[in-house]
Amino acid sequence: MAVNDFKNGMKQLPMMKWLIDEIRKKLPKQQGLKRIQKVGHRSYVGGLWDEIGKLQFDFLLKEGLQPYHYLVDIACGSLRAGLHFIPYLETGHYLGIEKEESLIQAGIEKELSKEVYELKKPCFVVSSAFEFDKFKLQPDYALAQSLFTHLPPSYIHLCFKNLRGCIHDDGVFYATFWEVETERANPSKPNDRGFFGYTQQQMESFGSRNGWKPEYIGDWHHPRGQKMVRFRPA
Repeated sequence: MAVNDFKNGMKQLPMMKWLIDEIRKKLPKQQGLKRIQKVGHRSYVGGLWDEIGKLQFDFLLKEGLQPYHYLVDIACGSLRAGLHFIPYLETGHYLGIEKEESLIQAGIEKELSKEVYELKKPCFVVSSAFEFDKFKLQPDYALAQSLFTHLPPSYIHLCFKNLRGCIHDDGVFYATFWEVETERANPSKPNDRGFFGYTQQQMESFGSRNGWKPEYIGDWHHPRGQKMVRFRPA
C-alpha cells in the first residue's frame, strides 16, 4: 500500500507544480518598500533614468512651461523628472505627490543634492489618494507620466476629479497611458508592476467625465511607446 501511495503521489507532482505556478501568477507582484529596497529607487520607477527624465522635461518646455509656473508632478517617485524640473522652476514651484515616501527620500538624498533641495524648496505630499489640496497652492501644469499604466479606472477617475478642483482654470494636465485597440480586462487593484491598458476613447472619457477637455497627442517619443493626452479644464 505504501509503495502504491508513493507512486500515486509522484504522478500528481506535475499537476501540483502546475497548480502552484497558476496560483503564483495570480498573486500580487512584490511592490512597495520591500521592492524598492530590493531593486533600487531608479529601477523601481522603471529605469531609463536619464532618457525618460529628460524627455519629460523637454516635452513640457515645448508645451510652454516657464520657471514662474507651478508644476505638480503626480507620482513623482524618486525624482526622475523632478531632478530636471526643480532646478528650472522658481523656488517652491515644484509640487511632487507620491505614495511611497522612501522614493521621495531617495530622490532628495541620492539624486537632487541637499544644496538644490534647500535652495529650491520643492514641496512634497505623501498620499495614495491624490490629495492635491494639501499643497495649498494651485498648479498651472500637471504631469502624470506612467501612472495610469498601473491604475484601474476608479483611481484614475479620483485623480482627475481631485486635480480639477485644485488646478487653475487655464491650467493643463498631461497624462501618459498604454494604448490598446480594444477594451481589455485590467487588474482590479493598483499594481506598480502590473499592466493596465486603455483605448484612446477610455482615456479621454476619464477626463471628460470629470470636468476636463481631452486633446489626444499620441506619440511623444517615449522609448517604450506610451501615448500622451493633454487635458484642459472644461
